[in-house]
Amino acid sequence: MLKSRVIEQICHGSHGDPFSILGPHASGVGKVSIRAFLPTAEKVDVIAAGTGLVLGSMKMRHPDGFFEAILPAESDTHHPHYPRYQLKVQWSGGFQAVLEDPYRFGAVLGDMDVWLLAEGTHLRPYEMLGANQRVMDGVSGTSFAVWAPNASRVSVVGDFNHWDGRCHPMRLRRECGVWEIFLPGVGLGTKYKFEVRAHDGHVLPARSDPYARQAELRPATASIVAPMPPLLPSSMQRREANALDAPVSIYEVHLGSWRRIVDPQTGAQRWPTWDEMADLLVPYAQDMGFTHLELLPVNEHPFDGSWGYQPVGIYAPTARFGHPDGLKRLVERCHAVGIGVLLDWVPAHFPTDSHGLGYFDGTHLYEYADPREGFHNDWSTLIYNLGRTEVRNFLIGNGLYWLERHGIDGLRVDAVASMLYRDYSRKAGQWIPNQHGGRENLEAIAFLKSMNEVVGIERPEAITLAEESTAFPAVSRPVYSGGLGFHFKWNMGWMHDTLQYIKRDPIYRKYHHGEMTFGLIYAFNENFVLPISHDEVVHGKGSLLNKMPGDRWQKFANLRAYLGFMFGHPGKKLLFMGCEFAQEREWDHDQSLDWHLLDDPMHAGVQRLVRDINHLYKSTPALYQLDFMPTGFEWIDHADASRSVFSFIRYGKDMATFIVVVCNFTPAVHHGFRLGVPQPGEYRECLNTDSAYYGGSNVGTPLGRAVTEPKEWNGRAHSIVLTLPPLATVMLEWNA
Repeated sequence: MLKSRVIEQICHGSHGDPFSILGPHASGVGKVSIRAFLPTAEKVDVIAAGTGLVLGSMKMRHPDGFFEAILPAESDTHHPHYPRYQLKVQWSGGFQAVLEDPYRFGAVLGDMDVWLLAEGTHLRPYEMLGANQRVMDGVSGTSFAVWAPNASRVSVVGDFNHWDGRCHPMRLRRECGVWEIFLPGVGLGTKYKFEVRAHDGHVLPARSDPYARQAELRPATASIVAPMPPLLPSSMQRREANALDAPVSIYEVHLGSWRRIVDPQTGAQRWPTWDEMADLLVPYAQDMGFTHLELLPVNEHPFDGSWGYQPVGIYAPTARFGHPDGLKRLVERCHAVGIGVLLDWVPAHFPTDSHGLGYFDGTHLYEYADPREGFHNDWSTLIYNLGRTEVRNFLIGNGLYWLERHGIDGLRVDAVASMLYRDYSRKAGQWIPNQHGGRENLEAIAFLKSMNEVVGIERPEAITLAEESTAFPAVSRPVYSGGLGFHFKWNMGWMHDTLQYIKRDPIYRKYHHGEMTFGLIYAFNENFVLPISHDEVVHGKGSLLNKMPGDRWQKFANLRAYLGFMFGHPGKKLLFMGCEFAQEREWDHDQSLDWHLLDDPMHAGVQRLVRDINHLYKSTPALYQLDFMPTGFEWIDHADASRSVFSFIRYGKDMATFIVVVCNFTPAVHHGFRLGVPQPGEYRECLNTDSAYYGGSNVGTPLGRAVTEPKEWNGRAHSIVLTLPPLATVMLEWNA
């Protein structure tokens, strides 16, 4: 006879092993006991599945809804076989239903899955954990599994059980700390959470599923049962497009503010859907000549103002833009026109929202326990404990999920610098040294190496990019040669120095000439991306246009010249949305970009320049093939500080293909400007940022071409004479 104390525990939701009580169990020789907890039920019969034959009525053992029936077994042993049964329930109010009993089904996780999860070597834990549709014993439903090793009880709650944590407590697989249950009849679109009782008996706020593939739109926080996206094949075409010697010009986009959809009747603005974004953004990016889109984090996040960088549901595309399937269609539309898609990815930290990962099972499970390691002062967020294999697997599996199941081309890893150093943004005494007494976060370094190795092996066409702002060595070098294994690193130093220079009044630039040349000292130490990102146009920094000095004409001229310099400089390119048409106001995530500015010829001119320079860049191997090799770059003159002129050569792989780049960062026109060149012949302007077509003054070398003279200049046997336009970049093609 079952003890009343045990029944009370089931009814109060405090029993830690419900499968040992509920469902079918041997009850002496030749008998089986079937037990169920069904709050608000008035009468329950056990019926034969398929025929509906009543096998027996269940007795109410507790008024809260604990029922039990003792039935004959199909064998006369202490391990009897029981018939496949269902429960016919009459609820209070007279409603009747026939239910499958979740507690008659076996384990969800196989022994191998349990072993891999326990060992921390399951590369794709999302296939096992979370909510997954499946068929067990011929019955369709959803299996739920969640890692919470220190909880005393975990239940699935949702619309299907009136969010009552007593109804569906889960089975603990002690080997790996995962709680699991199969719920028959639970289908796609079902809202759910996990109710966790801590080891001390305290019931924690209901948790969203860390592995949920769909979530409610904020401020609601429930997870939603969603289908598993199919595994996508690798693509040699994408591998070639993402290669180190390929042209890479990235358009960084915050989907929530790129272009709002306006209701024609009310004038109210709303977010676009994924499909509306595909209709608008993809042809725009294609026309503008960008090779890749980089999307600010699109995983689920509760606070709009975090721009996605404080995610709670890292497996779920945000509900702001509709059903998760829409993201896959957006990626497919991009790939159809040759555009790659990169995702901002945030393994550095997560927010403290009560439905999230913090203190998940009543212990510091995902985060470091000590706030000197586990709390991020800059963002008031929690820091992943990357010393735990389960946490590393959670994150690496997530990276693979986006690459393999959504066809994403690469991951731009946010805030890598904050991961690498234990004293990042901390004062003395506020951080804990590593085991060797140093400041490096050895666990994070090991994680980043492992992540990059896994991506390289499992998805060789994909790339990873590090936002890393320190001098940490070999960020974009292979792990086998001592590096972190990233394919690319953002060149924050180049961005800072060149923006400092371009913000100066031209009269003072000659005293800061080195700010533009210094980047070439270390340009080939890493595989650099030159980033003009969202971080440069927020928090009072102003727009890119308004960083430029001078009157309106000079502002636009400076911007055009700077963009020309950027595309001539070694390194892949990145522009944040709005910069391509000289957005005037600072970026606001709550507003659409100011597309009406394109009615102004000056703004339209900048847009035409970016379009043309992107297409020139993609069609000119000398501008991208040897971005990371010293042989691909050569100064003509880096010391012309008095005139604030920079001139250099970019070479292609065959070294016979080259482009000459000349930048004049003063408003003075330089007539009769002599320049040494590498080969005799004719040099033709293929880009002049001062063209009237771009809003410039239309100054340039007559007929846009110059023929060499056998006159030594800049240490070269041949030279040409140019008319160098004011505040402009000129690119010259050579014809023998």
